[in-house]
Amino acid sequence: MKAGVARRKGRPNYRLRNALVEMMCLALGLVLLLWSLLPVYNMVLIALSEHSAVFSGDVYPREPSLHSFHVVWTQGFWYLERFWHQFGNSFFIGLMTMFLVLLIGTLAGFTIGRMRIRHGWLLTNAALLTYVIPASFLAIPFYRIMQIYGMSDNPWSVIAAMVTFATPYAIFIFLQYAKSIPLELDESARIDGASPLQVYLRIYLPLMAPALVAVGTYALLLAWNEYLYQFLLLSSKDSMTVSVALAQFMNSDEAPWNYMMATAIVYAIPPIILYYAFRRHMAAGLTMGGVKG
Repeated sequence: MKAGVARRKGRPNYRLRNALVEMMCLALGLVLLLWSLLPVYNMVLIALSEHSAVFSGDVYPREPSLHSFHVVWTQGFWYLERFWHQFGNSFFIGLMTMFLVLLIGTLAGFTIGRMRIRHGWLLTNAALLTYVIPASFLAIPFYRIMQIYGMSDNPWSVIAAMVTFATPYAIFIFLQYAKSIPLELDESARIDGASPLQVYLRIYLPLMAPALVAVGTYALLLAWNEYLYQFLLLSSKDSMTVSVALAQFMNSDEAPWNYMMATAIVYAIPPIILYYAFRRHMAAGLTMGGVKG
């Protein structure tokens, strides 16, 4: 009887403690949400305001206008005269980086994990060792190498840098994910007369689809959001990307902040669409290997 009474007395305290913990978690989540959305709201606020009202201190645009977006769309400002061409450069660098990372990563992962080459783990570890040195430390040596080989002011120099930094991660993810695919499938295909290339194309790649989506999206966003290497390696307006062109807005005596924020919002739309379109596949591709490995 006494034990039952003690349990009843303890239940309200337990429920109260749980309620307090939930309230604290909700409050913390709300603070983090506001902290994350505040810069985005500030971008939208400036983009919808006239240039004279950018620093007015208003928390909402008194006379909202899409004029800044119209200027970006029509390239109606002299800093934006090559905007869509530079937007195409960003797409080209992002797509080629994604393609090469997937090609090199899947071939390396297939060779090491499925064909079981001798000492294949050395290749994986050697690739991951590239992350020991920060990418920013390698910027100047990489710039010098591109100059020596005549690739300065060439989008392929940025592609080479991005592929170099993204491929080790891709190989690691592919190796981990491939552990969930039975090797018996490869052996059965070889018994039926399939060549290694056929096994790679018809068995390995289709079953690796979630990992391909995850790594491909990662590589594309890495190249899309890169600034340092694009700034160093691309100098002319015909070769530079939007992220580099945006920095030129600061060269004028009075920066057109509303045009800059409108350009940034337009530039951010493709990765947002890409992320939300493939977020489920990205989660599956990045966690499957850890769950089943």
